Amino acid sequence: MLLLCLKIKKSLKTVIIHPKKTGSIERQHPWIFSGAICSSIDGFNDGEIVSVRDVNNKFLAIGHFQNATIAVRILSFREEEIDQNYFNNAIANAVNLRKSLNLFRTDNSICRLIHGEGDGLPGLIVDFYNGVAVIQCHSIGMYLSISMINVALQTVLKNELKAVYSKSSETLPDRLNASNSYLFGSCETPHVAVENGVNYEIDWVNGQKTGFFIDQRENRKLLGNYSIGKKILNTFCYSGGFSLKALINGASCVYSLDSSSKAIELTERNINLNQFSGIHKSIVADAMHYIKDVQEDFDIIILDPPAFAKHRDKKHKAVQGYKRLNAHAMRHIKSGGIIFTFSCSQVIDKTLFTNTIIAAAIESGRKIRILEQLHQPADHPINAFHQEGEYLKGLIIQVD
Repeated sequence: MLLLCLKIKKSLKTVIIHPKKTGSIERQHPWIFSGAICSSIDGFNDGEIVSVRDVNNKFLAIGHFQNATIAVRILSFREEEIDQNYFNNAIANAVNLRKSLNLFRTDNSICRLIHGEGDGLPGLIVDFYNGVAVIQCHSIGMYLSISMINVALQTVLKNELKAVYSKSSETLPDRLNASNSYLFGSCETPHVAVENGVNYEIDWVNGQKTGFFIDQRENRKLLGNYSIGKKILNTFCYSGGFSLKALINGASCVYSLDSSSKAIELTERNINLNQFSGIHKSIVADAMHYIKDVQEDFDIIILDPPAFAKHRDKKHKAVQGYKRLNAHAMRHIKSGGIIFTFSCSQVIDKTLFTNTIIAAAIESGRKIRILEQLHQPADHPINAFHQEGEYLKGLIIQVD
């Protein structure tokens, strides 16, 4: 061990942390911001592994360097080598968690395998669709480690893995010229996978993100409990996840709305794939405008918009957007109706989101009751030392 530690100390470049900035690292927060570094970073390469030390040369952590606001994403708080064995162990740990959650079943072949900081692998997302692992890197360091990630996935999943696809061109700086391609095997898209008994066409090549929004799995399942005999509007529907779960649980009628005609086409294919007909209507429209002037009486409205704010400087504008959207829905839903409302904006925390919904109720002149508080599922774990990982917030409210 001593020889290994000496080898690491000699071979890695070192960043020194300002004495007043070591506290968060000692509390095991996985991000080091550029302002915390008090040593020169001249000659440092984006994506390389660096040693992190205090001004007394005490070891603090090891991680991926990037010349950005988040300067180091910590991989370990121990002096260890970040090699193939490291990735094998980290990915095995993540996969074992998903298997312990019983997410590998005949009626469920969709889950998130790796959720960045929540699995101790900051900057790495891996989603699993019926034998196909789709990798999305959010840091240059993880992208440069992709060969080891690919090998680790094959080593851990063995015969359960049909293909590995790398899709990081839209999440990394343009200067990398990152290409999307298969790293192992191949698979035609769209590819059918099942979530809690519902079949979906998944297209990781042309679809948004990795092809599907896995983080709403348990909330879609929960909607089923409210759906029997109900008329439902599902806004920002993308592939129709909430719509299908409502239909399979006995909704009398479901309207699926999205501003993208391609999303609506995907929803309709998924409706046909599950052999639903006659009780579903597709609408291509802007959700905000549609809800503002809607003439239909709905029992349930689902508001699951894309992130209104990806950066803190957009927070106020995002809050106003959530408030306006929810106020429109509250004004038009029938008395006693239910709204499933969500925010996936990381900069909008639970308290702010709840206060925004309350403000929308005041503006609409309607009384509301909060029935349930919703969040991301267990395969999107939150690192206890990294509360920023809790990005999905939701409420089920009843409007009197």
